[in-house]
Amino acid sequence: MSAVRENGVIVAIDGPSGAGKSSLTKLLARRLGYIHIDTGAMFRAVALMSKRAGIASDDDAGLAELCRGLEITFVRDGENCRVLANGEDVSREIRSEEIGLLTSAISARKPVREALLIMQRAMGAKGGVILEGRDIGTVVFPDAEVKFFLSASAEERGRRRYLELAARGDQATLEETIAKVIQRDRQDEGREHAPLKQAEDALPIDSTSLSIDQVLTVMENAVRERLVQGDKG
Repeated sequence: MSAVRENGVIVAIDGPSGAGKSSLTKLLARRLGYIHIDTGAMFRAVALMSKRAGIASDDDAGLAELCRGLEITFVRDGENCRVLANGEDVSREIRSEEIGLLTSAISARKPVREALLIMQRAMGAKGGVILEGRDIGTVVFPDAEVKFFLSASAEERGRRRYLELAARGDQATLEETIAKVIQRDRQDEGREHAPLKQAEDALPIDSTSLSIDQVLTVMENAVRERLVQGDKG
């Protein structure tokens, strides 16, 4: 087993929308003292900025130009992390259902994936980071030392998303939210570039009937075990 990187290991957490990746990544990063790189938020930022600019989701030239002039950064704000696009805080705006569906289409475009891939690899190269998304362990960091594939039933993921939207005051029904989760799954699994799939060496975790604390414990133990192995390598 090889030694870990300069700042620790790279932890990749992949899985479908609504599986709990974002919440668990934040908690795991806090426990380990690692940096959380929210790759999904990066794609959402591109989707938001493309919508504002009137760039169609299949306009590869326009999207490539947009990405060349886009700077995405994460700023820690207490226990949370704000997402900035060219210096503007877009943390709330990128979480709308409309941007979520647009993100699935935008993230399938090759110029967008290539541009953000460069950003993500630069952010995580030295380790000590946790990245979550849909292709972290298969495309972005196939050599990540620890990989998880987090899933849950579409019904459970839809229920969680519905409660999240309701808490924010957004109008939605449970049935509509579940339908959108299923639609998002089809888009993510069927896209040409970097479709959603589990890495062969990832640890699968079905969170449908597990609490956040239970999943977090499994993840933390796996990472700490890998760190011990690395120290002995």
